[in-house]
Amino acid sequence: MPADRFRLIAGEDTLVLYQFNKQIARHSFCRQCGIHPFHRPRSAPDAYQINVRCLDDYDLTAAAPEIVHFDGQNWEESFAARKR
Repeated sequence: MPADRFRLIAGEDTLVLYQFNKQIARHSFCRQCGIHPFHRPRSAPDAYQINVRCLDDYDLTAAAPEIVHFDGQNWEESFAARKR
């Protein structure tokens, strides 16, 4: 989702930021329960990826999203292969 379409309406004070490796991706976690509600990915640092399980009005069962497996241990190779 483009950054200009994302708006956090509540809970910012309960989030903690986690970054690793190249410090590009920005992972947000809830201090209370540990859920990962959204992040700004290394592959698109100007966008947001949302954990739809954190949305009040999203029915994951009805939506039946495509599941794409990704090898995070070999990030560069996996990302390159996905773009082909």
